[in-house]
Amino acid sequence: MSTQAPSAIEKPVEHVSGITVRLVGDSGDGMQLLGQQLTNTSALLGNDVATFPDFPAEIRAPRGTRAGVSGFQVQFASHEVHTPGDTLDALVAMNPAALVTNLADLNKGGLLIVNDDSFEEKDLKLAKLNTSPLEDPSMENYRLIKVSMTRLTKEAVSEFGLSTKEADRCKNFFAMGLVYWLYGRNMDATLRFIHGKFSAGKSTIAAANEKALRAGWAYGETIEALGHSYSVQPAKLTAGTYRNIMGNQALAWGLLAAAQRSGKELFYGSYPITPASDILHELARYKNFGVCTFQAEDEIAAVCAAIGASYGGQMGVTTSSGPGIALKAEAMGLALMLELPLLVIDVQRGGPSTGLPTKTEQADLLQVMFGRNGESPLPVLAARSPGDCFEIVQEAWMLATQLMLPVIVLSDGYIANGAEPWKIPDVSKLAPIPVSHPQENNNPDGPFKPYLRNELLARPWAIPGTPELMHRVGGIEKEDGTGNISYDPENHQKMVHIRAQKVANAAKLLPPQSVEGPASGDLLVLSWGGTYGACLTAVQQAQSAGLSVAHAHLRYLNPFPSNLGEILARYKKVLIPELNMGQLRMLVRSRYLVDAIGFNKIKGKPFTVTELVEKISEHAK
Repeated sequence: MSTQAPSAIEKPVEHVSGITVRLVGDSGDGMQLLGQQLTNTSALLGNDVATFPDFPAEIRAPRGTRAGVSGFQVQFASHEVHTPGDTLDALVAMNPAALVTNLADLNKGGLLIVNDDSFEEKDLKLAKLNTSPLEDPSMENYRLIKVSMTRLTKEAVSEFGLSTKEADRCKNFFAMGLVYWLYGRNMDATLRFIHGKFSAGKSTIAAANEKALRAGWAYGETIEALGHSYSVQPAKLTAGTYRNIMGNQALAWGLLAAAQRSGKELFYGSYPITPASDILHELARYKNFGVCTFQAEDEIAAVCAAIGASYGGQMGVTTSSGPGIALKAEAMGLALMLELPLLVIDVQRGGPSTGLPTKTEQADLLQVMFGRNGESPLPVLAARSPGDCFEIVQEAWMLATQLMLPVIVLSDGYIANGAEPWKIPDVSKLAPIPVSHPQENNNPDGPFKPYLRNELLARPWAIPGTPELMHRVGGIEKEDGTGNISYDPENHQKMVHIRAQKVANAAKLLPPQSVEGPASGDLLVLSWGGTYGACLTAVQQAQSAGLSVAHAHLRYLNPFPSNLGEILARYKKVLIPELNMGQLRMLVRSRYLVDAIGFNKIKGKPFTVTELVEKISEHAK
């Protein structure tokens, strides 16, 4: 039987194609939990969903301050969506700091719901406000709904004998119930979550949170200021079984799939760093799949342990963000010299140094391309969305094993923490990743040759301890074929060229670049990484307006797809939007001598569709 609350008062329902909501408050107000539950519920209802969690950069910012505001934005729609939305249809703000730091994104006439119990003089002081923003004349631009959430929540849960602090913590569920009523969200999944999370010895807390949730729903039904609710019909998605997935979660699952497809045990060496740490947390749950997670004492130990696992014949993986990648650089060069398969995942964040640890950026591209000593090129791949993270790491492991070299995978904070509906693949149709280890000496005239190469220039992956396959590895230059230490100038030049050609050979194993839109024309928008959704949506809108524009999104950044040069030549202009100062633009200009136009944003926030459409309109006809 459904636990959906019955409708006590019939109010009209307005049918809309999509809604964008942002929930903001203190980091202790449960906004991330509220957003995740709204996302999961909307996905279960069949809507297409895209999210943008926004965390405070400080671990324990003072409560009620602007620095401590935590937010969660979600767009759910009856059509396909690729972004969490540009501007807001509704904003739920739990305190003054949350309101003033987010109000600018609310549409004129948009719904503004505030917890007016948190707008006392002390709250205004913490937010560095002299007067209440609720009394400002600008509030006339919005549908302002003042709700005494703190008081109403305490009244709703009074029967459970909770402390003041415990009762106050339930107010996010009151807000959730109100939002659920407003947008016709079913409460069943959230009720299951509540009773699952608070099952062991916390039945009173579970009951109180359920009561707060239902009280919020009932408030929406009865308050006259909310004259109607909204309905968003299910989206027409490709048939299949879907679940909600976040970027870091998809990376972890993709690594599991790659290990299973290649018949390897997964060794994951990592040092905790925002925003990559959740990959470690997720993988630690899967020891039953042969996963070994190692939380190292530092970044260097983490990558060196992963190299050791690869040397021993297993799947070595290490992850970090920009600061940690800098520390891993020497060891990455060692893995290149050893010619061992290794995955290095960089979940980018705002920099330099500590920078903006909880904000997104795409500023590590040149670092992963060139940030090692000597001539040390490596393949670089980049995920485009949370769901694509599952695919990209499997492709990366395929390259690493086929070419016998480290491969770098780029994600970013926007992708890592974002979520979308993900069609669960049929695992029986995931083709094996072929991996072989020699069992016999490949040199009939003498000792085993560890650097004897195949047509892709890959050396054999010999497991230490295999009879007759004893060999030497290390960071000093090797003689081609034998692997012996060599200081010969001609051999060094040969080995440098071989290592570079191995990277170039990756293009033979990867698909050609595709283009969405006309095969030639006025403008090509060339994007990479987490800008995919915004760029695709902007191009589609520009095309609908009659502009001659196409979109190509790069998942392979080194080497570039073999046909990229041909594609670039077919357009009069090339526009490259990036969340950096123009790093891909620099690479494209130097490689193809194309006078690409940069559109750069370094604010710790993703592109909006609106600003991209405006930029496209400047350069396309």
